[in-house]
Amino acid sequence: MTSAGPAARPAADAAAYRAVEHIYHSYLTGLILMLASRAGATRAAEVVFRTFRRQQLARFLPGLQKLGLDKLPHAVACAQYHYLSNQVGGVKVEYVYESDTKAWVRYPPPRWIWSGTAICGIPSEVSRAMLWGWHSNNGVVLGNPRVGFVCTGQTVDGQPGLEGYYREFDRDLAPEERLQFSPGERCPPFRAELAPRLATTTWPEERLQKVLRNYAMEYVTSIVPEAIKVLGPEEGGHLAGAAARLVGMHTFDDVAAMLGGVEAGAAGFAKAFARLAQAQDDDAVLQQESAGATVRQTSWRLMAEREALSPAVFDAWNELWVGAALSHDRFMRLELTERRDRGDAHWGWKFS
Repeated sequence: MTSAGPAARPAADAAAYRAVEHIYHSYLTGLILMLASRAGATRAAEVVFRTFRRQQLARFLPGLQKLGLDKLPHAVACAQYHYLSNQVGGVKVEYVYESDTKAWVRYPPPRWIWSGTAICGIPSEVSRAMLWGWHSNNGVVLGNPRVGFVCTGQTVDGQPGLEGYYREFDRDLAPEERLQFSPGERCPPFRAELAPRLATTTWPEERLQKVLRNYAMEYVTSIVPEAIKVLGPEEGGHLAGAAARLVGMHTFDDVAAMLGGVEAGAAGFAKAFARLAQAQDDDAVLQQESAGATVRQTSWRLMAEREALSPAVFDAWNELWVGAALSHDRFMRLELTERRDRGDAHWGWKFS
């Protein structure tokens, strides 16, 4: 029997980072589609609202400081935040300054979150829920009740991009006024040379690779628990798990190609599984055995910051790897041999 642990991994496994980003990006989109088609647009929108509100409360103010935007006029800071943070996350995005009290942000097609044909399954209210969850609340978090977001177009409604502007009005906004819709307006042309840029000295390539991975992972950190809270552990867990299994099956060929290939059989899959776990910054150890292989993991970075998780969250997430295993070899057996989600956390998988 031979062992290989995290020490054998290169300092930065860029290929595995890309594979992890692809898995979680696909799972985010797939889960929203699953909710919209099985649970209905209203409940899907509630999950999306809660997901984006949680992300906004956790990431917006720290992100402003990290990006060096916290001293700008509020409307400008909000728009530049979305431009820069989405850009480092691999999202196609534009920014246009109009004045210190009005600045535009535009997400041209193809939309990152609704990649490919997925956009055809997204109801308008689900897209609006993202804006209510995040964009409408930036002024509140900044302590400036005069700042709101005016949406002038949504890609899901057939318009050439999700776009709008942050505006600081001349009075405090009521809660229902923090997000407004003005489809008759259009974003001015984007000029890249006038847009803000990241300093390459503080954002080197390796850091950007990790940010791309983290960007997709953090949305899954939010959306799976929120789906289970809104729909309950039985229905929410079932739908989150069903989406995960399908995504695992349908992304595995791409993932294998990104990794440079996956060796045949249980041992080959276990090796790839451990590599992906390590690329998520988890402590995972691979043990090759004559009858297959085992992977033991003693951290779960994806959900480390979430408190009091339902067991249904792990069950749903684990279906990503069940689906991937089925795609690799439908006769392979994947068995969860150890499980402790809290305290002295550890998990074990056996592949044979």
